[in-house]
Amino acid sequence: MVFLDKDSGAMNNFDSSDEEGDTDLSPFKIDWIDYSLAGCPEFLGISGLPGCRFKDTWRSLSSDIETLKSEGITEIFILCTRGELSKYRVPRLLQEYQKADIVVHHYSFPDGSVPSVPNCMKMLEEIRVCLMSGRKAMVHCFGGLGRSCLVAVCLMLLMDQRQLRGSGAIQTVKQYNFIHDFRRILEEHESSQENEIRSISR
Repeated sequence: MVFLDKDSGAMNNFDSSDEEGDTDLSPFKIDWIDYSLAGCPEFLGISGLPGCRFKDTWRSLSSDIETLKSEGITEIFILCTRGELSKYRVPRLLQEYQKADIVVHHYSFPDGSVPSVPNCMKMLEEIRVCLMSGRKAMVHCFGGLGRSCLVAVCLMLLMDQRQLRGSGAIQTVKQYNFIHDFRRILEEHESSQENEIRSISR
């Protein structure tokens, strides 16, 4: 099953100047975030792009997906645009996840940017439901920092957690400001949802 967002980004130009390198078969790196203080039974995985083939990075998609399966990951939240997937030579990544029986949630937004508030709230709720249901989930962008850590930290704030992946995890001023404003954004979002419910019930 694949959950797609409507705005997956424009296609980037393919960089044909990149020469193919030796495939890296080292274990795919996944960092795990502990939300147990919020009563969550599962950790959230964050990583870079599986199967990425760009510049000095040449990974095996099939090998990386095997690692995801061996870790018990059943749901993946992808933040890369379709243009990025093409640029980094994994244009059929969503289909490959499907073939591996991994549920895909595609919430793309450009590198260095932030998601729309409605998409962010919908994605965070889906991640929360996965983790609270005991299902292993992973979030990834291209490098496994900026966007992925942005989502992980917003989830921490949503669940009243306080952790971070280290200095440099949040990579742009826009992302930092989004996290700083997230509690206000959350309150405004919940207030608007309550107002909608009241309007419907009248």
